[in-house]
Amino acid sequence: MDSSSHGFPVTILEQTAAQLGCSPADQKLALHLDEEDELKHLRECFHIPKVKDLPPTDSTLVNENESCIYFAGNSLGLQPKKVKAYLDEELDMWARRCVHGHFSGKRPWALGDECIVELMADIVGARKEEVALMNGLTVNLHLQMLSFFRPTPSRYKILLEAKAFPSDHGEETLRIEDILDIIEKEGDCVAVILLSGVQYYTGQLFDIPRITKAGQEKGCYVGFDLAHAAGNIELHLHDWGVDFACWCSYKYLNSGAGGLAGAYIHEKHSQTIKPALIGWWGHEFKTRFLMENKLQLSPGISGFRLSNPPILLVCALHASLEVFGQTTMKALRRKSILLTGYLEYLIKHYYSEDKANPEKPFVKIITPPQIEERGCQLTLVFSVPIKSVFKELEKRGVACDMREPNALRVAPVPLYNSFHDVHRFIEILGSAITSAKQAANNAAPS
Repeated sequence: MDSSSHGFPVTILEQTAAQLGCSPADQKLALHLDEEDELKHLRECFHIPKVKDLPPTDSTLVNENESCIYFAGNSLGLQPKKVKAYLDEELDMWARRCVHGHFSGKRPWALGDECIVELMADIVGARKEEVALMNGLTVNLHLQMLSFFRPTPSRYKILLEAKAFPSDHGEETLRIEDILDIIEKEGDCVAVILLSGVQYYTGQLFDIPRITKAGQEKGCYVGFDLAHAAGNIELHLHDWGVDFACWCSYKYLNSGAGGLAGAYIHEKHSQTIKPALIGWWGHEFKTRFLMENKLQLSPGISGFRLSNPPILLVCALHASLEVFGQTTMKALRRKSILLTGYLEYLIKHYYSEDKANPEKPFVKIITPPQIEERGCQLTLVFSVPIKSVFKELEKRGVACDMREPNALRVAPVPLYNSFHDVHRFIEILGSAITSAKQAANNAAPS
C-alpha cells in the first residue's frame, strides 16, 4: 500500500480493526499492532523509566510501578542499555592504559569518531567522507555558515525561517509554494538558504529536495539544520545534493544530553569549501603527529574538525547508532507513519471540536495532516489551559513537552514507543483534560 498518501494510516487502522471485530479506538487494536510490529524488539534496547522515577507523579492517580509513557524523544531520547558498558570500557582503558588508549583497543581514542561515522552516514543518507562527528550543533552551524556565506555586492542575503513568512495556516506552518516563491523572487541576491528539516515547534517536515533544487537553480548554497530530522525521517543528503547540514544527536539519536553532534558537506565541495577556523584535527591523519608546521588539510567536512573526539560522548552515541544499525530508516519511518497516524486518529476520534457542544473540551493538531509533511511529532493546542493539562499529564506519568505560548509537543518514537503507549496516552489525556477543565471552572469568578 502507498504510504505517501494521507489516507494510509486511517485505512490500515480501520481495516485491521474490522478484521479484529472491534472499534479502531479499542485497546485490542493497539495490542494487535504491537504483536505484529517487526521492530518491537528494539524497545528492549532502551531503558524505559518507571512512573515512580519521574517527577512530579501522583501515586493516587497512577500505578507507580508501570513504565512511563515517554513521548519526549524530540527533546531527549531514552538511554540505550549498552551505554553504561561502553563507558565502563573506556574508563577501564583510561585507568589501566592511560595514554596508550589513543591508539589501542576496539575504539582507539584518536579514531573514536571515525569508528562510528559510517553508522551515522547511513542514517542521514550520506557518504562516509561527507560526514563528521564533532562539537555541538550550534558550533557546527557557525563553522559551516562561516565558510558557505560569501557575500558579494549582488548576493548578500541569507534566507531563514521567520514568523512573518507567508502561510496559509496563520503563522503555524509554511507552505512549500510560498518558500519556492520567495526563492524565485529573491534568489538572485541570496547567498545561503538555511532552513530546518523538521520545524521544532509545529513538527512540519519541509520538502528538502525541492527546496535544495530551487535554491541551487538560483545560484544559492542550501543548508539544513536537521536537529529534529536526523533519526526521525528518511534523509538522502548526498542524492538530494544538499550543500551542507548539521544536527545534534541527543534527540532522536539518543546520545544523551549535550551529545556529540554531526555535520555534513557534499563531496562536490570537498576541494573548494575550506574551514574559516582551522584546528589541528583537520590535518590529514597520516602526517598529523609529525608537527612539521605544514598544514595538510583533510578534504571536505573532515577538515572542519578542530580537536580530538571526546571518547565518552562517542561511546554513548555508538550505543545508539548500533540500535539503528539493526534496522533501516525506511523501516523505522514506515512504523512511525502508522504510530503517529494512530495517535492522530484517536485524538480526532475523542477530542475533535464539536460546534454543537461548545462546552466540550477539544484538541487541535497544528502539525500538517499530510504524512509527507511531518515526522513522528504532533503538536497539540487545547481549548482548556495548556499548563494545567501538562501538569495533569505529568502527575499521571506522561513525559512530553510544553512549549510557550500554548503548544504540547508529543512524539511517539518508533525505536522504543509502542501502539499501546499511544492508547494509554489517549486514555490518560482524557482524565488530564477533565481535571484541567474542573480547575479552570473552580478558578473562574462565580
